Amino acid sequence: MEDEPSPEDERLLRLEKELHEAAKRNDTRAALALLKSKVHVNARDSVNRAALHWASARGHELTVQTLIHYNAIVDLEDKFGMTPAMYSAWFGHIRILQMLVNAGATVTHENSTGQGLLHCAAARGHLDIINYILGDLEEMPLDKMDKLSKTPFLLAAENGRLPVVQCFLGRGCDITLTDQDGKTALHLAAEGGHYQCVEALLDCSLSALCDKGYSALHCAVEQGHGEICRLLLQSGSHLNSSTKVAPLHLAVINNFPHIVLSCIEAGCDLNVTDLNEQTALHIAVEMRRLVIVELLLVANVNIYLKDKQNKTPLDVAVRGYYANIVDMIIKAERFYRWRQDIDPQQASQIELDFTLDHAQEPKHVRSVLWQLATKYLPPGGWKKLANYWQFPAQHVKAIEAQWTGNKSYKEHGYRMLLVWLHGISAEGKHPIKCLYESLVETGNRVLAEKVRKKANEDESIKKCPLM
Repeated sequence: MEDEPSPEDERLLRLEKELHEAAKRNDTRAALALLKSKVHVNARDSVNRAALHWASARGHELTVQTLIHYNAIVDLEDKFGMTPAMYSAWFGHIRILQMLVNAGATVTHENSTGQGLLHCAAARGHLDIINYILGDLEEMPLDKMDKLSKTPFLLAAENGRLPVVQCFLGRGCDITLTDQDGKTALHLAAEGGHYQCVEALLDCSLSALCDKGYSALHCAVEQGHGEICRLLLQSGSHLNSSTKVAPLHLAVINNFPHIVLSCIEAGCDLNVTDLNEQTALHIAVEMRRLVIVELLLVANVNIYLKDKQNKTPLDVAVRGYYANIVDMIIKAERFYRWRQDIDPQQASQIELDFTLDHAQEPKHVRSVLWQLATKYLPPGGWKKLANYWQFPAQHVKAIEAQWTGNKSYKEHGYRMLLVWLHGISAEGKHPIKCLYESLVETGNRVLAEKVRKKANEDESIKKCPLM
């Protein structure tokens, strides 16, 4: 509750303003003097608050007692339908609430949003007030809904009030009730990132869907709450059941790599599609989520599936001129094709990496490839090597889709060579030796010798058998 009325509030006379200020700062002596001078005790400011509202909200017991003694109206509503009793419940002042109730305050009053005392206390986590309301006051409906169809229990879950959530569970509240959006307490707790409340609510239906078609897992994923996602997954939340969008897709859309990884580790279906028949990889490519693209490629997502527009993820990358993603997908496709033909045990020992960071590869090798692509290979020369290394036509076409001018072929050649280098490195072969042999086999012995000469300039590779 903030000091919304301005000092120049035209609705209050000067002495009435002084009474409000005295109530705010708990100056009981000043308030008493003003009241004795016949200042209107129920004078209201621009938001219809009287002095009793301010004193009740701020926990000023003696001032509240004084105002009540001078006939302050205990059920006076402000602009928002809030009474002094409701403010005391909202801010957790139980003794003031008791004073107001003893003075005749209506305990069933509702504010403009349909919330009562129990809603206010639950939303703010005041367990002592809840126990007082439910134990000492007239029978109060436990599952009373406000205008957004939220019960006190739902508000407690939404705001992460664990003791209150446990209290309502112990008192037998209806855990199946939902708000106007069809969200259960578990939905709201997961969405808000309230881990302990989610733990307490795991007996609620994990598979319940809100009006948007989301489970609690969807809500946690969309907000990036990784720990809650893992908790829900460990507790049996279904990763692959969705009406419109899978949790994995939401993690990609919202760019949460850590949650994508959790979904992968939990064994989700990487190839599930949305209404546009797009997989998570399609979406990651379209949105240029490089880290997520690699996570999915390393997890062996199906890169051949087509969306409603009959496009594979590679097609999407080409259309968007995402050269770096194009190269990542080509690397992955070549690697998995090669892995099919080798010993599974050998394949399992290879650490996968499809990123564009070639820092792990020897600098001199990249230097040789750069020289080859930009100084030695003629236009179309890189395609001859690509054909020899069994790059399919669609890969060649994808690489050369990037156009930067008449000398684009140099960049195309270098990109192709780096993709090839990735595969050679995975196979454990010596790249310079393989490159030399490939140039010789394709009728480029002179060029092969130039490559060898360039390689020999680096002291670190003089032990190469060819040198």
